[in-house]
Amino acid sequence: MTTIEIVKVKPNEILPLQKIGIQTFQETFSDFNSEENMKNYLEKGFSVEKLALELLTKDSEFYFATHNNEIIGYLKVNFGDAQTELKDNKALEIERIYVLNAFHGKRVGQLLYDKAITIAKEKGVEYVWLGVWENNVRAMRFYTKNGFIAFDKHIFKLGDDEQTDIMMRLNLNT
Repeated sequence: MTTIEIVKVKPNEILPLQKIGIQTFQETFSDFNSEENMKNYLEKGFSVEKLALELLTKDSEFYFATHNNEIIGYLKVNFGDAQTELKDNKALEIERIYVLNAFHGKRVGQLLYDKAITIAKEKGVEYVWLGVWENNVRAMRFYTKNGFIAFDKHIFKLGDDEQTDIMMRLNLNT
């Protein structure tokens, strides 16, 4: 496989971000959720308006993983008040790492993860945290392999379905 590049998403790339966001979320979760809940979540969670706001948030950053000029995955990280829960200035949140199913097992997720850790170290944070759906065994294994440990749980609402996310943390030696 040729080189995979990780590039920062520009504010004018909302539509490609929306496309990869919807496609990867559907591939990852549609088999486990009702069509109605998926439709409602995708319409709200990946609307152009919501993504535009997220892209303009100073403490959030998005990155594409590209292969042969095709977007094959993406990363979203948050710091400070942009974090979804902890809002700890000593932390970085990995809110999203998603990769197209066709590229699973090809180290794309690892490259996006490595980018998040590089950003965390550049920012001088003490730890990185994230939430992962308790039934997403593949993701749980990935984060555990990378040194994350579970420290709490929270509820994630997908439509009218309340799901449990495992909150995981990695302490950095900065």
